[in-house]
Amino acid sequence: MAESNFASLGLRASILRTLTELGYETPTPIQERTIPLLLAGRNVIGQAQTGTGKTAAFALPILEKIDPARRDTQALVMTPTRELAVQVAEAIHSYARDMNVVVLPVYGGAPIGPQLNRLERGAQIVVGTPGRLIDTLDRRSLKLGAIRMIVLDEADEMLKMGFKEDVDRILGELPATRQIALFSATMPPEVLRIAQRHMADAQRVEIEHKTMTAPEIEQRFVNVSEGQKLEVLTKMLELEENDAVLIFRRTKTGSAETAERLVGRGFAAEAMHGDMNQRERESVIRRLKAGKIQIVVATDVAARGLDVEQITHVINYDIPWDVEAYVHRVGRTGRAGRSGLATLFITPRERKMMREIERFTGLVIKPMKMPTAADVAARRVGALKDTLRKTITDGDLELYLELVEQIVEEGNEITDVAAAAMKLASGSKPVTPEPIPSAEVRQESGREKSFDRPPSKRPPRDDNERKVQLSMSVGKRDGIRPADVVGSIANEADVPGRDIGPIEIRDTITFVTVLEKDVDRILEKVGRARFRGRAINLRVAGAEATSRDKPRSFEKKPPRRTKR
Repeated sequence: MAESNFASLGLRASILRTLTELGYETPTPIQERTIPLLLAGRNVIGQAQTGTGKTAAFALPILEKIDPARRDTQALVMTPTRELAVQVAEAIHSYARDMNVVVLPVYGGAPIGPQLNRLERGAQIVVGTPGRLIDTLDRRSLKLGAIRMIVLDEADEMLKMGFKEDVDRILGELPATRQIALFSATMPPEVLRIAQRHMADAQRVEIEHKTMTAPEIEQRFVNVSEGQKLEVLTKMLELEENDAVLIFRRTKTGSAETAERLVGRGFAAEAMHGDMNQRERESVIRRLKAGKIQIVVATDVAARGLDVEQITHVINYDIPWDVEAYVHRVGRTGRAGRSGLATLFITPRERKMMREIERFTGLVIKPMKMPTAADVAARRVGALKDTLRKTITDGDLELYLELVEQIVEEGNEITDVAAAAMKLASGSKPVTPEPIPSAEVRQESGREKSFDRPPSKRPPRDDNERKVQLSMSVGKRDGIRPADVVGSIANEADVPGRDIGPIEIRDTITFVTVLEKDVDRILEKVGRARFRGRAINLRVAGAEATSRDKPRSFEKKPPRRTKR
């Protein structure tokens, strides 16, 4: 039987391209069985665990049915918790990257005013908790007249939390032509009664739970924020002995950027993603097998079928969307009967997904100690001592002993001579590692970047030197990255990278903090520079820092305000 793919499910070309970029190749069972039914207009009851890919199972049909030209709400997703609402909204937004579609999460525990304002501006897809959805209905900000599809995600949990009346009311106020998809891990009587009352002739899809294990592979996790990931990764790579490392990112851009940053830190790394042809991918694998590179940073689509016995470590830099993808990733190590080590980076919002992975694999993913700069320093000291001991044991030091004696005769202490030799022996990696520049940490921080607040016009406090904030008139829309900002200032004005940052990149403007003593030289050397043909207009940040370039969550393109 031929393996199905997303193209066979009837999805449009733009969505298929996005799925390929995100690393999706073949649909999971719940997606394969549910998507055609929803595209055909059927009501669907899906019984599947979290982590089986059910978000894509309903999100992709929603996007197929949305009319981007209309600003009214056409799809509604109900979730039991605000955390799940945000997660689902982000997932749908990622699938809709090539569509002019606004996805808006609404949930309690956050001010309702901004959510109401965004509803009034228009959002084709609304994802929310039942209580907050009722609030928006009562205030007449959420209108259900144009709803084409509604999804009840984790319906059993929703009813356990006491939302039965809210769910009944919302379903009762929908237009008669609406389509309903209900997903639940279990089917208690309360869920079935909701389905019988509101879902005529629903097609039921049940996905069998399968426990999957990988006994030869030690699995562990580390709690990190998005902004910590790069720093933790580099410490792990230096601290742990490995033959070859496979790092997984969700997107081709992420894989390329991470590989580039690792190379900048002295690691032999290359990216491998879906935009590379088969010959290019095979070339990367050959170099990995031959030991010419140590690290491959890949997307799921690029790593399909990758079988390299030397891979001792798999690192999930980004948690995958579904359990099957996690098991596939982890299975890239521990090949041919060898043991392997798999590490999962977990941000606070991803804990629930990790629990689902544990449930499916039947294994407990153990916490690991966060690597520290002290650990790296101890590792470097130990390696340096070993190198020196081996050099002494190997002998053949007569010429160098003569040099030492000459330098001592010049009045230098022999301990100083030895210390200087050790410094030279340590090469490009000092015993005490320098922290990763804050500019790069901020770049890796994804959605957790503090873009919702304008940068302060007061210089950040510093125990030693005052700092000044500069602005430049290029931003995310121009494709500028923190590395570009650091590189231009460091290279043109001869400023150390550690003295540059933090950096905040907005849509059309970028802010960078530098030492006050360097400001005049930076303005002189970089002020008239251009980025991709555009003048950057570097200057000391002024009032524009508080008024320009407000961020817009989950919006592909900002809708125009209607005149009142």
